[in-house]
Amino acid sequence: MGIQSTGIGSNLDVNSLITKLMQVESQPLTTLAKKEASFQAKLSAYGTLNSALSVFQSNVTGLNNLGSFQALTASSGDTSILSATTTSVSTQGSYNINVTKLAQAQTISSAGQVSTTSSIGSGASTTISFNFGTITGGALANGIYTGSTFTQDATQATGTVTIDGANNSLQGIRDAINAASVGATATIVGDGSATPYHLVITSSKTGATSSLKISASGDATIQNLLNYDPAGTQNLTETTNAQNAALTVNGIAISSASNAVSGAIQGTTVNVAKIGSTNLTLTTNTSGIQSSINGFVKGFNDLQSTLKNLTGYDASSKKGGILIGDATARNIQSQIRSTLTAGVNGLGGNITTLASIGINFQKDGTLAIDSSKLQSALNNNYSEISGLFASVGKATDSLISYSSSTTATQQGAYSVEVSALAAQGGLLGNLNLNTGNTTIAANTKIDVTLDGKTASVALAAGSYSATNLATLIQTSINGTTTFKDNSSTVIASINSSGFLQIQSTLYGSTSNVSLADNTGTSAATLTGTTLSGTAGINVAGKLNGVSATGSGQSLTGATGTAVEGLKILISGGSVGARGTVNFSKGYATQITNLLSTVVGTAGSISSASDGVNRSIKDIGNQRDTLNSRLFDVEARYRAQFTALDSIISNLNNTSSFLTQQLAALTASTK
Repeated sequence: MGIQSTGIGSNLDVNSLITKLMQVESQPLTTLAKKEASFQAKLSAYGTLNSALSVFQSNVTGLNNLGSFQALTASSGDTSILSATTTSVSTQGSYNINVTKLAQAQTISSAGQVSTTSSIGSGASTTISFNFGTITGGALANGIYTGSTFTQDATQATGTVTIDGANNSLQGIRDAINAASVGATATIVGDGSATPYHLVITSSKTGATSSLKISASGDATIQNLLNYDPAGTQNLTETTNAQNAALTVNGIAISSASNAVSGAIQGTTVNVAKIGSTNLTLTTNTSGIQSSINGFVKGFNDLQSTLKNLTGYDASSKKGGILIGDATARNIQSQIRSTLTAGVNGLGGNITTLASIGINFQKDGTLAIDSSKLQSALNNNYSEISGLFASVGKATDSLISYSSSTTATQQGAYSVEVSALAAQGGLLGNLNLNTGNTTIAANTKIDVTLDGKTASVALAAGSYSATNLATLIQTSINGTTTFKDNSSTVIASINSSGFLQIQSTLYGSTSNVSLADNTGTSAATLTGTTLSGTAGINVAGKLNGVSATGSGQSLTGATGTAVEGLKILISGGSVGARGTVNFSKGYATQITNLLSTVVGTAGSISSASDGVNRSIKDIGNQRDTLNSRLFDVEARYRAQFTALDSIISNLNNTSSFLTQQLAALTASTK
């Protein structure tokens, strides 16, 4: 194939002609490029709007948290002596506090050992049990109690550690205690003597009720090292005694097992750190709420500014925003404004609109704060402001409390009717244990099923009175890992007939206790012939006249009703009509719920952006198709001009030939 050079034969500027023709043919590409640029700008604008909405959403988060309104601010006159934390039930007030003792944990130390790594004893399997309780009476000298009594604390679980040939050194025992989370920690301390190494064991809890009693069963050498009973054999000596914190609050004496003193002031934990006297003041967090409200208003105004730039029209420049007339942006703006102009009246009272606390819309669509009116509302109607912003429920019955709600729950006042109160499941034996002590054999284990979980529970060998046996059962079950991981606990007691009662602390149909034999002493020795318990009962009743779902002590409103998702706790009382629950869904809650449908991967902005991206992709496909067609058009133009060039070249050649012939003919004639 020969090389084509269009225009050589005809002297036409064919390349220039084709270029100009293709410029005309390519005009649709320019139109597509403009469309794509417009879509890209719109996509960017959606990103800007999404970002602005996310910022506004974060600004309302604090106001959506009911705890932000309920928590009080605690101010200590001397923070080196004490500090305090508050809860939703704390009450305002000023308190004079005098701290005279700090709570401390008991520490006991073993006899000195030559080595930390040498084996202790034969390596036979040995179970070490840790019990916690109170030491009373007698005397203490050189770390040894005489004439004292140890009373086990039934609320603290018994912990056990197994020692054998793999860990029967001082280090091994220390590590086993620390790994088992038995309620005590162990360290090794050297004193520089010929037998320098002491195993030092410290209760994990402070307070007089957390004194230690350690029982080892198995290897005699380990028993001689670790057995510790403040009322009997003491192979360890006390270096620090367990004691409660002692303080007075407005002159009233308080004793606390912990330096975090709770209960002395309603809903407040006082953290004592040093002996001394100071004042504690609890006040409403008006400054914090005011700051959050200011942030809410600023966030809205910033969002309004962004929306104005994106959707408004500038008369001076005669240009509209990128999203002017956009349905998505317009709907978002309309929904937010509609939400903030509607009243919130689920709880009643005088604080039902933003205007009632001094927040008003301006002509330009922004919000402005009347600071004096806001401060007055904070000072005089503080408790009502929470219902203006957060989701709040209040019951007229003191034994009914609001737990939670969903986006489907509507504002209003709803009647409560209880037809059955919740009950705990448990096992009641039929064997009178008051006739004498009960003996638990060595290596005894019983299988316990508690709240649907089953585990093997070890019982320390010994002879127990009825009351002490109940304490042993309670602490042993509660100390079992399977039940601790399931947050399941029991309360064991002896009833008036001398029968052992083991009750789950959980309410509802999943609450129950049953026993079965494993090894050693049989379960029947504890409860008689009754080994299976009775399941608990779920609360039952109606909300707003419609049957609600009961689970434990909680009632939840039925799906498809105004109370859908409304969850309340029935903590006691009687069956029958129980007053009303008033529910308010505040502005912050409504805005948060609204924006959750707008921002994020499943929001309306994301859907609109997906549509724009599809349009951009479609433009790309059109461009590819058009480029392919333009390639064919250019090829056709070149083919046509090549043919034209050939024809003109031939005509030029013929013209030259004829010119030559005519010239020759003329010459011959002359």
